[in-house]
Amino acid sequence: MTDQRFGLAGAVAIVTGAGNGLGRAEAVALAAGGARLVLNDLPGDAVAAVAAEIAAAGGEATVCTGDIGEWSTGESLLTTALDTYGRLDILVNNAGVLRDRMVFTMSAHEWDLVLRVHLRGHFVTTRFATAHWRERSKALGSPVYARIINTSSEAFLLGSPGQPNYAAAKAGVVALTVATARSCARYGVRANAICPRARTAMTADLMGPTPDGVADPLSPEHVAPLVSYLASPAGARINGEVFVIHGGVAAVLAPPTVRASFQTDGGSWSPHALHDALGPLFRQDPPGAGFACEATLPLATTTFGEGT
Repeated sequence: MTDQRFGLAGAVAIVTGAGNGLGRAEAVALAAGGARLVLNDLPGDAVAAVAAEIAAAGGEATVCTGDIGEWSTGESLLTTALDTYGRLDILVNNAGVLRDRMVFTMSAHEWDLVLRVHLRGHFVTTRFATAHWRERSKALGSPVYARIINTSSEAFLLGSPGQPNYAAAKAGVVALTVATARSCARYGVRANAICPRARTAMTADLMGPTPDGVADPLSPEHVAPLVSYLASPAGARINGEVFVIHGGVAAVLAPPTVRASFQTDGGSWSPHALHDALGPLFRQDPPGAGFACEATLPLATTTFGEGT
């Protein structure tokens, strides 16, 4: 008998970037859990093939193609979910693109494109989904069932040198996630972000080829279970959190903390007083880049068996 805490029977989910890689794996996993899917990607055969794959396995999926950065695409996704299935319960934002370059050689187009697809794309879908859930909650007089799973990246933690556009976009995704979690919790919305490591077409140049003869520890299929879990009833108490997920690793990040705090005796700081207070904190010469979190890089697993 299926544990209802983790089941998604009857739920309706939008998945963006569903044509391949992480989006495809997440959509397939949600469908296997019983969810009915609205799949988004740019027009082409890939996303239609994923819908066909889900249907062949006994699931339900419909396709709503379009540029995720367009306001009209967000409207169409919500309309498609409501017209096709009569409801929306889950939003998985995954669509992305890379235009890697050092900050001193990056073009305006390379910056704008990445911010548009990742950050604006997350906002557009979130805006329409949360407006719908807020309206429903007010009509019902109680919170609704609503889940948002956003896709960030460890790039925002590391300040990836060759990805200033991507790192900035993914930091923005986390901020958007926390703001959504705080502002929409009263309506039943649970918004969380994942930082996946996965070997996909988008990351192939960074992560190299799939290893021969062994299971790929960076397969997108390792990420999908966390998405399904956060989308499920069991995820009701998880809100505004950020996870790192890959292979056998699932880590919950702590919020930023205050490293040190000082107070001046006078009415305001002087440069000299600031140097006396802050200088002892920064003695590395040449200075390294601060405010980066490399603690995720050596993450190892803590093993839990089935049913633990």
